[in-house]
Amino acid sequence: MYKRQELEARGYLNQCTDLDKLDGICNKKSISGYIGFDCTASSLHVGSLLQIMILKLMQKHGHQPIVLLGGGTTLIGDPSGKDSTRKIIDQKKIKNNIQSIKKVFNKILDTSNKNTKPLFVDNAEWLTKLNYIQFLRDIGSHFTINKMLTFDSVKLRLDREQSLSYMEFNYMILQAYDFLKLFKTKNCILQIGGSDQWGNIVSGIDLIRRILKKDSFGLTSPLITLATGAKMGKTEKGAIWLNEDLFSPYEYWQFWRNTDDRDVKRFLNFFTELELKKINVICEKEKNINNLKIILANEATKILHGEAASKKAAQSAKETFEFGGLGSDLPEIKIKSSELNNGISLLDFLSKNKIMSSKSEARRAIANKGLKIDNTVVLDEKKMLQKIDFQEKILKISYGKKKHYLIKII
Repeated sequence: MYKRQELEARGYLNQCTDLDKLDGICNKKSISGYIGFDCTASSLHVGSLLQIMILKLMQKHGHQPIVLLGGGTTLIGDPSGKDSTRKIIDQKKIKNNIQSIKKVFNKILDTSNKNTKPLFVDNAEWLTKLNYIQFLRDIGSHFTINKMLTFDSVKLRLDREQSLSYMEFNYMILQAYDFLKLFKTKNCILQIGGSDQWGNIVSGIDLIRRILKKDSFGLTSPLITLATGAKMGKTEKGAIWLNEDLFSPYEYWQFWRNTDDRDVKRFLNFFTELELKKINVICEKEKNINNLKIILANEATKILHGEAASKKAAQSAKETFEFGGLGSDLPEIKIKSSELNNGISLLDFLSKNKIMSSKSEARRAIANKGLKIDNTVVLDEKKMLQKIDFQEKILKISYGKKKHYLIKII
């Protein structure tokens, strides 16, 4: 499919500074485009996945994605969409986060083609070396307070009478400088981001035009909300992390399997590589929405964790739900044998291991007969977990119909 048509048909496009001109350039030659990710945690969550899928689409059509992992800007904190100042993170932690986050890009993006494999850059390489006075003279002179105050990242905080530090106020200038730097050193003509980044992206384009007298482009994707109105990326249980050590392939598969009926087709477009014509055909022919959810879960999990992990997760789900068995890929919680010598309060165990968010939630689940141990309903909230409860050192705890955990004695 024609690249611009696919970008629009999949729903990836929100705004572009000059789509026709950018499209004309892309049809004549390969380009480089970048997205910046601040490294405030050791993993991105699924709310960042749409941008990564756009980078994947760039590769499909012969262009090179640049992944900017913001070792410098993370020291500051992006105020966009935030109600308060972010917690300051030290450089050692940021470096560790960068190495951890890279793993996801190396799994999702194609690293085998030398012409389109992702280029990783860290803006700490140039931002931490800036001379403050020189930077104000050379870069700061191109920005006006009047215009900066109109950007949503600033205006919304001020309208709510929430504090905005001078440090955060400078973030948009640093992001604009990043674009200028990549334009000059990597011939990068395109910056991509979520719709909340529009003002920052346009500032970079304006800076390049003022200093270099050349054209560059900005493109934003829509911010994804669920049919329920909630933001994409987090649930009441916490973030849907992309790194396997924080969120297992089985849990990831289950997240997509539990998609709201109203979101299924949209997410097949967004988060799978199925051809759009095929998506339209299967959505038209398949009347059972649960089968479509399984396709979504299989395809989305395959992109992040690989086909083998996707099939294993699907098989574990089938074993668990259809046959009441112990799926081999269920999330595992390990417990030392010595901890069970005197028994462990079930309520304490559930809350401590985040199977439930609190003891109160655990009590409600038991009262509503929603908690099972090895497929048997738990009726006593004072129950103590003991060695006798384990068969061959394994026990399955189920919460509702869709959450299952293997507890293993080590």
